[in-house]
This record gives sequence, C-alpha cells and structure tokens, in this order.
Amino acid sequence: MGRLFRKIAGVVGIASLFAVIALCLAVTVIPPFLDRIYYQGPASRHFDGAHFFNPDGTDDFISRGPNMHNAIARYLLGRDDRPEWPDAIAVRPARPAPFAAPRGMTATWVGHATVLVQAAGINILTDPIWSDRAGPFNLVGPKRVAQPGVRFDDLPKIDLIVISHNHYDHLDIPTLKKLWERDRPRIVTGLGNDTILKASGIPATALDWGQSISGAALGGLGADTVIQCENYEHCPDYRVHVMRNHHWSSRWATDRNRALWSSFVIETRAGNIFFAGDTGAGDMAWPAEAARLGPVRLAILPIGAFRFQKGQMASGTHIGPEQAVQIFERLGASTAIPVHWGTFRLSYEKWDTPPRMLEMFLQCEGIERKRFAPLRIGQSILVPNYAPVPRGPKRCDRRAIAALE
Repeated sequence: MGRLFRKIAGVVGIASLFAVIALCLAVTVIPPFLDRIYYQGPASRHFDGAHFFNPDGTDDFISRGPNMHNAIARYLLGRDDRPEWPDAIAVRPARPAPFAAPRGMTATWVGHATVLVQAAGINILTDPIWSDRAGPFNLVGPKRVAQPGVRFDDLPKIDLIVISHNHYDHLDIPTLKKLWERDRPRIVTGLGNDTILKASGIPATALDWGQSISGAALGGLGADTVIQCENYEHCPDYRVHVMRNHHWSSRWATDRNRALWSSFVIETRAGNIFFAGDTGAGDMAWPAEAARLGPVRLAILPIGAFRFQKGQMASGTHIGPEQAVQIFERLGASTAIPVHWGTFRLSYEKWDTPPRMLEMFLQCEGIERKRFAPLRIGQSILVPNYAPVPRGPKRCDRRAIAALE
C-alpha cells in the first residue's frame, strides 16, 4: 500500500510540474495578457522608460535561473530538502494603546515586515498583511505559521501606511482594503504601485526615490502649511521620504519591474523612523543616503528569507543578518527591530536561524543585543530616545555561525 501511495504521489507531482511548465510557456506565449503597465514617465537613472532597475547592478538569483526552477521541481515532487519549520507558532496578540505621547515612540511587531509604529500621536503601519497566505486571492502562496501579533479589530486608527513594493507578502490588497474602508489612512509608496492599489479602490500617493511629502500635503493642505495641532492625536506633522534600496518587483510573471521598490524615512516630532522594505545589499551606499536626513531613532530591517541554497549568507535582493548589522551601523541608528522572518516560509533557512545568527553577528561587532534585539510576534517595545551606540568587546564565532541551518 505504501509503495502504491508513493507511486500515486510521484505521478501527481510530475503532473503538477508539467502544469507549472505549461503555465510558464503560456506566460511566454501570451505576454500582453499578463503584462501590466503601472507607470509611464521619462527615463531616469533607475527607469529605462518601461522598467525600473537597480542603478548599482542587479542580482536576480532568487527569482530566475536553474536554482529556482530546481527548487520548484523538488517541492512539487516531494523532495524539498529545506530545514523543517513548525506548523504553527503560539502568538500572544498585543492590544496597542490608541496613540503614543507627543515625544514618545512605541513599536509592535505584527509579523513579517508589518510593524505598528506609534510616534508623536500618529499611528503608522509598514507593509501591512493580515491575510493567511502571501499570494493571489489569498488562495495560493506561502501560508503563515504565526497569526498576526495584533488582531485587526484591536488596531488603533491608522494614520499612515508605507508600502515598499508590490510582492504579495508586502502589498496585500485584502488587508489594505479593510484598512482603507475603516480608517481612510494616507498611503505612500513607490512609483507604479498606486496603479495596483487604485484598481481596488484604494487611493495612494506614489513618489520616486529622493522625493518626499508632508503629512499636511497628504491631507490636502498646502505643502508649506504650518501644523499646529491643539490635540496632538493624529496630528499630520510628519514627512515621508521615499528612498533607494536594492530589490525588484512583480505580481505576475511578465510585469517584472514595472513598479518601483523603495525604503522610507519618516520624520516625526519624536524622531526619524527608517523602514528598509525588502532589500539586498547592492552598493551599500543607500543607508548613508537615509542617514543624511537626520538621526534614526528606529530602524526596521529585514533579516530573513536570505538563504536559497545551503550555506548561503545573503542573496542578491535579500540581506541576511550579517548585512543587516552592517546597514544598522551605516544608518547610525540608535535602535532597530529585525523583521521579515518567522512568519511565512519563503526560503531555505530554519525558522529561528535569522534571529540566532543576528545575535552572533552583533557580538562580532561588539554591539549590545538590546540595540537590535529580535522580538516575539506581538511584542511591543518603548523605543528609547536617540543615543549613539557604544561598542564593547568583539567576540565572533564564525564556526558556530556557519553551523546554523
């Protein structure tokens, strides 16, 4: 019976593989059907008139080539050699306060790249996703192993959302529709992503790298309006800067790089917040560009989904913990939260490899753990006021780091 079952499973796997191949061929044969033009504008140093690109070079390992094709085939044939992940992670959801104090800043990790930052009376969400799957129609794609760290109904009124790019685990239409219908938040993203949002009835402001907009302008006031709020709650006294990082974009097979990917600096009365979005290292000059806008009180940096083959420490468009520590240093940030791990199984590292590796690389640089400490999903922290990061003794166990799966 067991042998028969394995034969049936093998046949089903092969049939599934051929179905995927057929779909890929269909995409090649009928590109106009799946292609989308999200943005039209003049060529620039990162836009050729049709597609965006990384001006510091592009490494597409994670999305093209035989390595990815082999990984898909192994998965469909039941030969997935990735380290095991738990089926579910216990989460104790937080119940955030309505807002932070005038100079206060609180951050709650909701899961994946979603963080609720409450700063100077405004409530901010980064790349919000409450869906069970990171994929089209909430039917296909990786399934979350941890429920959101804040129940949707327990969210305070959201004032501002920043969306880094259009991959399904970062631009989640069902979540964004619910947020728009409930709170009418201001949404800021990179060029082209507004087209995707507006198709679902969600207004958004799209900017190019290096552009910024004030909360007053987002609210329909004059760009130079002086904000004086009698009650600081939901006071639009902030500015959002869309900044360079190193990634790519696509929602279909042939709409690749039709919309821009970005990081953000959000200036508030309580201090600057940096959100890296999804990013590789690239030329590693972009963190300094963000740092020039002023001291970073809180940085939100990805550390997971960096390994797509055994032993890999980073991929072209996803940094790992080692590079996250380097970016933390180049930002000159005071406190950071590591994200993009432990929620959706996207790559080949073990569930807890990213945070364990992060702690080791912090030791390598003599940085206190509390400055860049992994959080539990649903955990909130009071972000300390900005202070330079002191350095202690450096202890680096490269052998232990290399042994992590």
